[in-house]
Amino acid sequence: MNKIDIRAKMPSLEEMNLIKKFLDDTTLFLGPDPEIMQNHDLMPRTAEENEAVTRVSDSHIVAKIRDRIQAGCDEGYEMVEQMGAAPGAKWGDVITGVYSASGDLAIASAGGVLIFSALVHHPIKFIIKNWMNDPTVGVKEGDGFIHNDSRYGNVHNTDQSMILPIFHKGKLVCWVASTVHEGENGAIEPGGMPSMAESPSDEGLKMSPFKVVENYQIKRDILTFLQNSVREPKLQYEDMKVKLFACLRIKQRIEETLNSDGPEALVATLRLTMENVRAEVKRRVSEWPDMTVRTYIIQDSTLRENCVVKINCKLTKTGDRLIFDFRGSSPEFTNRATNTIVAGLKGMLAQVFLCYVWPDLPRGQAAFAPIEVITDPHSIVNCSYDAPNSQSLMSIFTGFTAGQHAVAKFLYSCPEKFTKVHAPTFNMINTFIWGGVSQHGETLGNLCADLNGMGAGATVDRDGEHALAPIFATMADIGEQELNEEEVPFLQLVSKKMTRDAIAPGKYRGGQGYTMMVATKDSEQWGFMTTAQGAKIPPIQGLFGGYACGCYPLSKVQGVDVYDILLNQPEKFRHSIEEIMNEQPFEGARYTTHHMGMGFEISKRGELFMISQGAGAGYGDVLERDPVGVVRDIEEGLMSPEVAARLYKVVFDPVTLAIDFDATEKARADERKARIARSVPYSEFVKGWNKPKPPAHLQYFGCWGDDVDTLYMGSPDKSRRCNEPKPNYMAHPKDVRIAELEQRLMALGAMGGEKQ
Repeated sequence: MNKIDIRAKMPSLEEMNLIKKFLDDTTLFLGPDPEIMQNHDLMPRTAEENEAVTRVSDSHIVAKIRDRIQAGCDEGYEMVEQMGAAPGAKWGDVITGVYSASGDLAIASAGGVLIFSALVHHPIKFIIKNWMNDPTVGVKEGDGFIHNDSRYGNVHNTDQSMILPIFHKGKLVCWVASTVHEGENGAIEPGGMPSMAESPSDEGLKMSPFKVVENYQIKRDILTFLQNSVREPKLQYEDMKVKLFACLRIKQRIEETLNSDGPEALVATLRLTMENVRAEVKRRVSEWPDMTVRTYIIQDSTLRENCVVKINCKLTKTGDRLIFDFRGSSPEFTNRATNTIVAGLKGMLAQVFLCYVWPDLPRGQAAFAPIEVITDPHSIVNCSYDAPNSQSLMSIFTGFTAGQHAVAKFLYSCPEKFTKVHAPTFNMINTFIWGGVSQHGETLGNLCADLNGMGAGATVDRDGEHALAPIFATMADIGEQELNEEEVPFLQLVSKKMTRDAIAPGKYRGGQGYTMMVATKDSEQWGFMTTAQGAKIPPIQGLFGGYACGCYPLSKVQGVDVYDILLNQPEKFRHSIEEIMNEQPFEGARYTTHHMGMGFEISKRGELFMISQGAGAGYGDVLERDPVGVVRDIEEGLMSPEVAARLYKVVFDPVTLAIDFDATEKARADERKARIARSVPYSEFVKGWNKPKPPAHLQYFGCWGDDVDTLYMGSPDKSRRCNEPKPNYMAHPKDVRIAELEQRLMALGAMGGEKQ
């Protein structure tokens, strides 16, 4: 046999380059880039950045320019908030920022949705990698790019970004961007967050980063396409303009800096700001104790069926390394929308630090850059690109709480603290998403601002604030329903009334949530949906003996027109869910309760849909709470006397509420003795508590116990290895119900067969 010289068959370097060019030019589809999407660290210094830092490193110059750019970002933020058409814009679900030429977010607005600080750099890096030198696209002065697809870097498809490159004398020096929770995006359900989505194809617009602006003008052909793809063409156009003008204002402030201090000063400021923050984070982490904390949070539904979904978290600190390990969390749901891309999880974890741990740090990507995140592939916190994720908030919010709960235990042990030790804030966006034809004949779809009203967790020395702000945005607003009533055909008949006994007890109690009751009035084509967890199992955990909040169902009253009641028998109307559901004051009406994940449902005039915001977590032992604080909560209508006496063991006169301090001290001493009497040694408790597998009667998803290598998928006999993805389909709820009814009919002999 003749020998073959393999070397003679190898292509030359020139041939290899031609092959590479051919493959690059004929790429079938530029899908989401894992290399970009998996990396949240800063890009390496470029030669231009290195030279700029060498020439300009004076801390006073850097501070002056950074403050000027920060003011520009805040100015752009306020422009969007004041001029934006979307509810999310009006209420502060916005962010603006300045990015380095390499795409890293250096400085963001002080207010807004800081989760974007760890997300919007991804689409910019996609533009740099794919469009910068593409002859059919290119990046030049006057261009602007739009983007919303979380698979290319965002939270979910309701969020739209406008991205502009900034040039100086023909050279790219930085980028600016503005991102808004727009809401309506043409998804299968109105409002932009479809819980009924079973694939990405159900989730509406999926905009990879593409050029929509040339010469600082929105391209009308592209605009028309986008308007034609959503239910609210007016909203789409108006907020594209608003985001563009906000970016142009920030551009103006940057150009003032370029003209006064030069491009090298700007480039050096952006780079040094990021590097200094990154170094400071590593320094602060190094002061934490070396240890590991384990915790988990439970989701109680997929928004379409009740189940037990585990978000597992192990937080380890060694030296200056901080590692969030989410292995063992639930597998992704192949046909449910509660999954998240891992970048979304990282964005929420970044907010733990930017809002609750180190609020003094400049807002930017660097605050989270050195922190590591580990997940299983195709898990609910790191889903595949084929899984729907329009309701990713369900996973990233519970992931946030797992992180917040674990971090608090590290902070407690640190001698130097930059914020108070904080129990978890309530983490669900309990609000109504709405859509249909308005009283003005316009097709609309969006949401109420009540999602911005989460109850704050208690701290080491005080009660939590009531329904003050969301975990995902600083300086956000919860809006005024009266302003909405000019545009939408429903009323919030009860709005922002504190819900009695919606409490998370502790030495310091969590901030409480408020009740919302809505009813359609002036449209026959209008409906509501909800999106939240926590009707069966609390979505948070208490801290150091404090309790989680209670569970809050969705309640409906149908077969009634409350507007007729209010006109003719106003004394029958009640202003709390507790009274309406217990007293049932409307004869002939149907009173029902449900889990919090309601798909879009057409409503009739005067039917009541009622939900409540939850409470932030409690801190410390309930038996250590000041009795005066307990009675004050009763006086303010936050808690019923019966619940107060049972939880806190406070003895008081039921009429005057005068406290019997001696009797209270005895009642608490008796309760401590009772605790000891009913307790068992830990080793005995574990023997009775630990089971080898999850119970068969629950649909359980995630690891069980310490075995993070095995992920259960709804039953004890169905599982997968953590690194071996498998489809995880859920049956359609209607099919489940039909099967249940058929079984009942068969049992009655009504299906043509014998009784079973």
